[in-house]
Amino acid sequence: MYSLDKQLQQDTVLLGQFSLCDVLLMNDSQYPWVILVPRRASIRESYHLSQEEQHQLSDESAYVSQRLSDFFEATSMNVAALGNVVAQLHVHHVVRFSDDPIWPKPVWGALPAKPYTKPALAKRVDDLTRLLSDKLIEDAQTSDGNSDDSDLY
Repeated sequence: MYSLDKQLQQDTVLLGQFSLCDVLLMNDSQYPWVILVPRRASIRESYHLSQEEQHQLSDESAYVSQRLSDFFEATSMNVAALGNVVAQLHVHHVVRFSDDPIWPKPVWGALPAKPYTKPALAKRVDDLTRLLSDKLIEDAQTSDGNSDDSDLY
């Protein structure tokens, strides 16, 4: 049975679901950062998915990358599935800018996360849910019928 890793629950906010993946926002206001997690039990690597699911993950990842890059006018998109700290397969999509705090170095372990303020989080969740709405099969606002952050990870 699928369940989201506790560390991901702690560090992210649920935006919604695509056909295969949960769509999460990393609670770090320094970078627009979305994480895709296939809703499959005990999956650590993309090759553990069926071939069809691998293609679906690739499609969902490319869609997120393109939408984020266009919306935020990214200098670069950093897309990676590391698995060193959280074993559950998850794919990071980090929007990078040439003037961000640590450009051009990788974001992992460089600076402590800077959580969103409640209003900034609400705006970012709203912006991203609208941005990704044509692929979301369920979003965090409709899953419980309300939009306060009590229904978010």
